[in-house]
Amino acid sequence: MLEHQEELGYTWSVDFDEAADRLYGMVPEEFTSARDALAKEAKAAGDAALAKRIKALRKPTVVAWAVNRTARERSPELGRLLDLGRRLREAWRGQDADALAEAGRERTPLVARLVRSVREAAEEAGHPLAPAADLEIEQTLDAAVVDEEAAEQVRLGQLTRPLSYSGFTPAPVVRPAPEPAARTKPTPKAEPEAERHAGDEERRERERRETERREAERRRRIENLENALAEAEQAAQEAERGRADWEAERAEAVREHDRRAAKVETLTARLAKAKDKLNAAEHRLEVARREETNAERAARSARQRAEQARATLDGARSADE
Repeated sequence: MLEHQEELGYTWSVDFDEAADRLYGMVPEEFTSARDALAKEAKAAGDAALAKRIKALRKPTVVAWAVNRTARERSPELGRLLDLGRRLREAWRGQDADALAEAGRERTPLVARLVRSVREAAEEAGHPLAPAADLEIEQTLDAAVVDEEAAEQVRLGQLTRPLSYSGFTPAPVVRPAPEPAARTKPTPKAEPEAERHAGDEERRERERRETERREAERRRRIENLENALAEAEQAAQEAERGRADWEAERAEAVREHDRRAAKVETLTARLAKAKDKLNAAEHRLEVARREETNAERAARSARQRAEQARATLDGARSADE
């Protein structure tokens, strides 16, 4: 068994977080045997608490494993979705309707691209997903967008099953419990069965109350976020209708401008023709005036010659008498 673990790169002294990280990075069919081997080694080394924690790790479903693989191997793509979720939650806290509407518009195509990426990651590893898996992937990604805790679970890449998102809260996911601050050695003497049972009941009750409190708080957060997003989307739709009205008014104004511009162009052409006719008339008038002046001069000259001729004739007649 030890040789098998060393072949996989594990030893009983491996840190719990590292063990969980490596286990959830395996293909599903390798998970159980590797987990049991690690738990057995830890127990043989005297660390029963660590063995119990490792043994409690649940094998992921194929869809959960595919999302985990995407988080590990295509983190930039997933990071864009988680960043969108962060911006959406910040917009909600700041009551920024424009930012909420913008994030809402980005979410659908981004989730669709990531669904394809998850499917591609699974197929590359030799585990093609059934068509029905798309819905579970989409619900998991939607949960990561609206809920900060779900986003961290997806980013960590240790999901055991898909997150379901019904509009109020994502379903809880089995996660590795945080490692104790200091590892304690097993006590040589076990607690009495009754005390241990009572302690377990009390611990479970505390965990149940804490889970209910966190679930209620998460439901409130998500419901408020959804309400704000719905308001922002409604505002965006109204703004879009207003933009459409403005576009219609603008189109009508453009048509009116074109009509008036065409009319001005027609009048300008007419004015140019009228000016040409006026210039021609003025030229003819100037020519007529010059001709009139010349005619007047010629008439005066003719009158003068006639008067001279008459005077000469009169003188000649007087001399004959």
